[in-house]
Amino acid sequence: MPPAAQPVLHVYGRHASQYAELWLPETRLHDVVAVIVHGGFWRQAYGAELGRPLAADLAARGIVAWNLEYRRMAGGDGGYPETFMDVATGIDALGAALAQAGIEDGPRIGIGHSAGGHLALWAAGRSLLPAGAPGALPEGSRSLDGVVSQAGVLDLGLAHRLSLGNDAAGELMGCSPESGAAAWLAADPAARDLPAVPLVMLHGRADADVPVELARSFASRAVAAGARVDYREYDGDHYGLISPGDPAWEATVEALLEVGGGAARGEEPHKLPLYRLPTGILKSSPPEKR
Repeated sequence: MPPAAQPVLHVYGRHASQYAELWLPETRLHDVVAVIVHGGFWRQAYGAELGRPLAADLAARGIVAWNLEYRRMAGGDGGYPETFMDVATGIDALGAALAQAGIEDGPRIGIGHSAGGHLALWAAGRSLLPAGAPGALPEGSRSLDGVVSQAGVLDLGLAHRLSLGNDAAGELMGCSPESGAAAWLAADPAARDLPAVPLVMLHGRADADVPVELARSFASRAVAAGARVDYREYDGDHYGLISPGDPAWEATVEALLEVGGGAARGEEPHKLPLYRLPTGILKSSPPEKR
């Protein structure tokens, strides 16, 4: 693969963490635009550096990538609603960045790892938020046309009940689901209608950071509700997904091109029906293949 050029920095706010990097291939070979949302349990200790190897690898494959940074908690001035507002604003800034670079827009597919999977799916559903809610989609704007979740923490409430990452979900929200019900409802994709965009879920059976049972539970309920979810489980851990050259990363690229290709062919996700997940518990077996 040819080496990727250095990214172009775009600042979308005054805070040091309010920026994104536009990675452009030497020769564009695919219409899709990858929006990379890094993980790290929403904490300041982990940043956009996690997404740079992925963006560089995608650019070397002829894919435009937008590596998004945002305010995080535990020393980064983030949490609810700041983290969510940054993700929304950062995605909204993509169109102008592409235009400035003279690059045609294309299907925008979010690639979110761990906590970034939660934020990517949340961003895809911004049109479902009530007007005035943090991150609600402005009229006439677009967010994401699909999501590839890499071991995503897609069920925020369940992550809180399991105290994943020393209750990173509770720390993110700054309140309990009981004391801040409206905020949790707005922040948790599993608590609202699922956005009408395709979702591919990738999860390793040996994941010690985000248990595979959480993914199985979300996917089982989503499939049962009739949502457009493709769940793909594999033998692997939490980090192969963000390691270029690893089979899990290759599966991510494959999913990105599949979802982006569907959007490029004229499929209209916004016309798909919306589905609300039924209340459920952790499942010990993956959903049936469809």
